[in-house]
Amino acid sequence: MNIRYLFLIAIFLFAPAVFAQQPDPAEKRAREFVTQINNSNGTQFKEYVKANFGGDFLNLPMSAHLNFFFSVKDASRGLDVIDVAEREENRVTLRVKSRLTGESNGLSVRVDPSPPHKIVGLGMRPLPEEEREGSAKLSANEIGTELGDYIKKLANADVFSGSVLLAKGDKVIYKGAFGTANKDFGSPNKIDTKFNLGSMNKMFTAISIAKLVETGKLTIDDPLSKFVPDFPDTDSAKKIKIKHLLSHTAGLGGYFSENWQMTSRGSIRNVDDMMALAKKDEKLRFEPGTNWQYSNTGMLVLGKVIEVASGSSYFKFVDENILAPAGMKNTGCFELDKVNKNLAVGYDKVFTDDGVTFRNNIFLHVMRGGPQGGCYSTAEDLHRFATALLAGKIVGKGLVREFTTAKPDIFASAYGFGFIVSEDGNRFGHGGGFTGISANLDIFRDSGWIAIVMSNYSGASQPVSSKMRRLIALAER
Repeated sequence: MNIRYLFLIAIFLFAPAVFAQQPDPAEKRAREFVTQINNSNGTQFKEYVKANFGGDFLNLPMSAHLNFFFSVKDASRGLDVIDVAEREENRVTLRVKSRLTGESNGLSVRVDPSPPHKIVGLGMRPLPEEEREGSAKLSANEIGTELGDYIKKLANADVFSGSVLLAKGDKVIYKGAFGTANKDFGSPNKIDTKFNLGSMNKMFTAISIAKLVETGKLTIDDPLSKFVPDFPDTDSAKKIKIKHLLSHTAGLGGYFSENWQMTSRGSIRNVDDMMALAKKDEKLRFEPGTNWQYSNTGMLVLGKVIEVASGSSYFKFVDENILAPAGMKNTGCFELDKVNKNLAVGYDKVFTDDGVTFRNNIFLHVMRGGPQGGCYSTAEDLHRFATALLAGKIVGKGLVREFTTAKPDIFASAYGFGFIVSEDGNRFGHGGGFTGISANLDIFRDSGWIAIVMSNYSGASQPVSSKMRRLIALAER
């Protein structure tokens, strides 16, 4: 989905709440959109957008609006309105139920305060789990059955392709694989199919840093200049600390720039290749430790820090210090022009009024993943990583807690050192997403639940991940 589209969705979803007076134009518009999902095709929705969207939202590319429309339509196969979940000034969130799965989500619509109250923001988001009849907790068997039934509905409708594993500690509650790893040959996904991690292997980079902290090779307060004296320049390298790189508060930006897009993928195979490319674009966006901006470049730079501090290549260090202790034999940063057995190809759905076609991501992504992401793993290997992490088998439990705890003191209120952290601090992990890549790992600190979903369809992991979170909440109530 268009990044600017997502940005505008985020703006209106978290706008200050001031309750609106009836009648509610936002609710009217939201119900109109449901009608569009249920009854319109792409051509009809395009005309609806032109007539009923306003402001900067209307000025987004029509392709972004159509992709959102088709994505919701495809994933839900129609929506039924349950009730109004939230009502604010010029904004409403309807609780809507998917006709495909029966699951509910929030449809949020924001409107211009002036008549005719055109739509200026639109998005889908999870809502808190609705209370079910009865007060008994769900058993592990009930959770496994419900999760399996849910995923099968998605897979049978070709909404999900990938692998899923849900466990409580070492005990696997559910695991399964669905869909196709390679559509050219009709090869099925299996539980040991290797999927692209996207940004998930930022966790491996972070825990590699933790290992170097544990062995006294560096500290999180060390300046970057101690290891890389001139990135992005000498003055900035003195200001940036290791903890800033770990928490996305260093002021660095994105590695996947226009220069990256114009560079031959085959020429970028090691950390030095990646660093040389990143240096062409990089400069500080803000003073380190004073703001938060997700940064692929920051994690890439940590890969170089690991090499300098350890005297080993990034890939060898991760293999020996992260993957080997956890028993992760099917994980690695594979060079994709070599023979790599059992790798899933990533696919993106292309929607038209005539149906769905697919394009692969072979020429869109990296030749080889690195510290910032793009490596491969399996659901079972990620389970091994999570259990080894919780047990202190890779680094000590104290360092695990430090790295998986949010850092609001340096503006990382929902991020630790290489890990996304929930608001209550109990859930940590990381997701990964790109064209044809969608994956997520959730680790629940207190209860030991581990939820893993890996998909070779764009965006397809999110509904499954949300479902697992809801089931875990029902098990723990």
